[in-house]
Amino acid sequence: MNTKLKAENISKSYLNDKEVKLAVLKSISLEIEKNKITVIVGASGAGKSTLLHILAGLDTPDSGKVFYDEKNIFDYDEKKLSGFRNENIGLVFQFHHLLPEFTAEENIFIPNLIKGVHISKARDKAKELLKLVGLSDRFSHKPAELSGGEQQRVAVARALANDPEIIFADEPTGNLDTTNSDAIHKTFVELRDKYNKTLVMVTHNRELVNLADKVFEMKDGMLL
Repeated sequence: MNTKLKAENISKSYLNDKEVKLAVLKSISLEIEKNKITVIVGASGAGKSTLLHILAGLDTPDSGKVFYDEKNIFDYDEKKLSGFRNENIGLVFQFHHLLPEFTAEENIFIPNLIKGVHISKARDKAKELLKLVGLSDRFSHKPAELSGGEQQRVAVARALANDPEIIFADEPTGNLDTTNSDAIHKTFVELRDKYNKTLVMVTHNRELVNLADKVFEMKDGMLL
């Protein structure tokens, strides 16, 4: 197996309102294959999003390791971990989190400007990504002028701005109608097949599960 990411014995607990410790993840180990779509399913509260955030380096486990290309990212200091995320990871959440005062094109190229890419090159990349998600005619529209599905497709394009190796998505079509869900699913398949991207997603969407190369099911903080 061509492994892109490997988690070993990931555990995570939180304190609830009554200061009682709740185990959210219980010694989870898994491997994510390169250039594949991997989906994590399970009931609400099973720990799916927490696991996704730890795999993406957004949250830290109480114990365990996450290896990218055989390097444990939790050995990095915060600055190096942040740099690693910016270089290697794209993120798509259930809510698009677009900046309302900027156009679709600007929302996409801002990450590249922060990275130091020249504005003309960043703008060309943004137009290319808007074409990929089927929104070539919406580049000058602000989020309020776009439908919910179009906003989420811009968010997918933004996640690709830095050309990440792996894309994490948490319920990416959870709020969308069938037409927009299908458009995003088509984009995910194209990212895998044409651009050789690795995708890891949490979802309840049966159609998205059917597209997956591999499915992990979680229950009560454990993999079944």
